[in-house]
Amino acid sequence: MHRLQDTEIDTRPDWRILRRLWPYLMEFRGRVLLALALLIAAKLAMVAMPVALKYIIDALEAGDRATGLLAVPALLVVAYGLLRLASTLFSELRDAVFARVAERAMRRVSLEVFEHLHQLELDFHLSRRTGGLARDIERGTSGISFLLRFTLFNIVPTLLEIVLVAGILFAVFSPGYVTVVLLAVVVYVLFSVRVTEWRTRFVRESNEMDNRSNTRAVDSLLNFETVKYFGNEAFESRRYDADLADWEKARMKNRLSLAALNAGQALIIAVTMTVMMWMAVRQVQSGEISLGDLTMINAYLIQLFIPLNALGFIYREIRQALVNVERMFSLLEQPPRVVDSANAQRLPESGEGVRFEQVRFGYHPDRRILHDVSFAIPTGHKVAVVGTSGAGKSTLGRLLFRFFDIDGGAIRINGVDIRDVTQQSLRAAIGVVPQDTVLFNDSIYNNVAYGRPDASDEDIREAIRLAHLSQFIEALPEGLQTKVGERGLKLSGGEKQRIALARVLLKNPPILLLDEATSSLDSVSEQAVLSALNEVARQRTTLVIAHRLSTVRDAEQILVMEQGRIVERGTHEQLLAEQGVYARLWQQQARGNED
Repeated sequence: MHRLQDTEIDTRPDWRILRRLWPYLMEFRGRVLLALALLIAAKLAMVAMPVALKYIIDALEAGDRATGLLAVPALLVVAYGLLRLASTLFSELRDAVFARVAERAMRRVSLEVFEHLHQLELDFHLSRRTGGLARDIERGTSGISFLLRFTLFNIVPTLLEIVLVAGILFAVFSPGYVTVVLLAVVVYVLFSVRVTEWRTRFVRESNEMDNRSNTRAVDSLLNFETVKYFGNEAFESRRYDADLADWEKARMKNRLSLAALNAGQALIIAVTMTVMMWMAVRQVQSGEISLGDLTMINAYLIQLFIPLNALGFIYREIRQALVNVERMFSLLEQPPRVVDSANAQRLPESGEGVRFEQVRFGYHPDRRILHDVSFAIPTGHKVAVVGTSGAGKSTLGRLLFRFFDIDGGAIRINGVDIRDVTQQSLRAAIGVVPQDTVLFNDSIYNNVAYGRPDASDEDIREAIRLAHLSQFIEALPEGLQTKVGERGLKLSGGEKQRIALARVLLKNPPILLLDEATSSLDSVSEQAVLSALNEVARQRTTLVIAHRLSTVRDAEQILVMEQGRIVERGTHEQLLAEQGVYARLWQQQARGNED
């Protein structure tokens, strides 16, 4: 199956991405227009400075050496200083005005990507690489800020400055100056574009190697205990260093190609300035232009090629930013496969309970997991599903929660197909206690409160009491404010599972899904939690997925699954009397307990 995060985008960056940023600019249309006006004012002030400098030089040249300084009009000197101040001041004001636009765009896009990732199906998140995905989002967000700021405030003003300088040179001097300037700009831009296009593959390769090494580091650190169990610290270091070595090679190619680009750009600039200055010196010697004109031409060349040189850097960075933003936007283009129907309604609050009708499903077209599974859980009743590993038990829970859409048949809650109701209302009605509980790196209190963020302190403490967590929490130095660590690694499996139970009890849903909910508990804790669960489940529709048969003896119906099919169903006593699969599993577990 194709997975975006495991493949590198090989196509060239799409310049139409700039058009996708337009709506974010239009949110603050007034600020953008004001920033552009300040930009133009700053450039006009900058272009006017060499003119003021020319008249100052000419005034000095025309005056007597002894009285030359007095002959310089004071207003020209003041004007030159004011123009320089205005250029800097308008630029700073422009950045201050535009700051809100850029920061808000980064915020909007980051939120949009975050929300979209939560809308994608479980399969995407099971196959993702967390470290690489985080890097893509981080670089993409920074790339948006770069594109907005530098496209508007470097490329546009530089082009404006080229036009203004060319116009002044054409109006005041011979057309030859304009020809040389425009020819140099064209050659410079073409060279920069061609070479940058060539070296973009090295930027991509460097990003890919960076993603790979970061993913390796995150994966290894998340599995810290496993690394220690097998003493594989050196093995992990070797694998990480191998990825870093590939990253180092990619970065070296990137650096060397950058050096070639910089050298070529420097050559073009040096040749252009030499030719222009030679032309100006010849005209000064012949008396066609003054020393002030020569100074103005030199000032314009420096003034023009400094931003033009920056334009080469900016173009390179924009190309890299486009690569980064393209990857992040491609996440937004990843369509969710589980979506609400056009006429999706809210799940009815009451009805006939849960029904699976001839349900067929496979994670892959060539591998069917469930084969025509049918059963019902009347409202307020408890049904258990048992069987060997791989029989398809947990898949039933994932389908009920609509992490995946079924291939055939129907799943109905209160008489309505779950594909015809909103996912939000469906999932609000189901409380899940999974086999593998993962907690946020936060306090116990906040992890329990996650079940219902607006719950009162009294409700949270009651849920903790029902989950038999009170005694454990009281023994902790920091009590409810104890941090559980990354993924809850500071707690035992049983403690994590009881927090998960408390969280679901706080949510207080009408339907309970218990997927091996007591698998990590010791016998004493298991009985206490089962007692609490049974008490809570009396008024709820409950589906229990269990491996230990002793935990589901009281279920009103037990379904026995083998290879994706229900092979037996009935109460505990009925199934034992049949002397079939269930009876055999019961006897095996009983012998294991005796041993």
